[in-house]
Amino acid sequence: MNQDNNRPIALITGAGSGIGEALALEGAKRGFDLVIMGRNTQNLDNVAAACNALGAEVIAVIGDVSKQKDCEDFVSASKGLPGKVKVLFNNAGISMRAVFEHTDPEVLHQLMNTNFWGTVYCTKSALPLLLDNNGSVVGVSSIAGFKGLPGRTGYSASKFAMHGFLESLRNENINRGLHVLIACPGYTASNIRKTALNKDGKPQSETPLEESKLMQPAEVAVAIWNSVAERRLYLVLTMQGKLAVWINKWWPKLADRLAYNVIKKEPDSPFK
Repeated sequence: MNQDNNRPIALITGAGSGIGEALALEGAKRGFDLVIMGRNTQNLDNVAAACNALGAEVIAVIGDVSKQKDCEDFVSASKGLPGKVKVLFNNAGISMRAVFEHTDPEVLHQLMNTNFWGTVYCTKSALPLLLDNNGSVVGVSSIAGFKGLPGRTGYSASKFAMHGFLESLRNENINRGLHVLIACPGYTASNIRKTALNKDGKPQSETPLEESKLMQPAEVAVAIWNSVAERRLYLVLTMQGKLAVWINKWWPKLADRLAYNVIKKEPDSPFK
């Protein structure tokens, strides 16, 4: 057991790989103890061991953010650590690649249950602790939450919903010391594209992008943690992401065409 009872606590969902794993490692480096959540026991154990080696006390919780009870158990697990909960990272998420015309609506339900409702459930459970400690709620989102992307109807819908929820939460608590950050990393090397659902709700098991050329999770994690420290409201990474948001604000028709052309260039794109 870590002897420093003053170490703050960070809660991280989707912590078994990718950005979630990197957020956990960076948090450990910054002196946080951690409660991490994911669905893969081996992955979580590996992340916990790596964070332990950096001096963090870690509680790993196996669970699914689309289930409210799992989210409540995840937050309650923080009672097993001596410090105070200071940050909740709503990072768990899934994506999709399919044209809506041919997509089973259940696929959109799955996206909303994980990306939106997972954020709602975890935030609802953690909110009293965060309000007591002038803490931060972080939504790890996407440019798809600012701009609807073709072939990503469920993903964009879930991220737009996340943005609306978090912005409203921020405004409700504007005088109560709660910090809310919406972080949009841009394309990052991870498993999210390989696990993206197809029109039938099955993982695609492949990525349309060259992952080695994308932003690395560790780089994203540092930027997000810095934004928490600075209590920023939004973080948009990559020049492509910044341009997409700016162009969509002033020239939405042009943004539509540019978004379509980007997705059209992906291997096996349905828009060729």
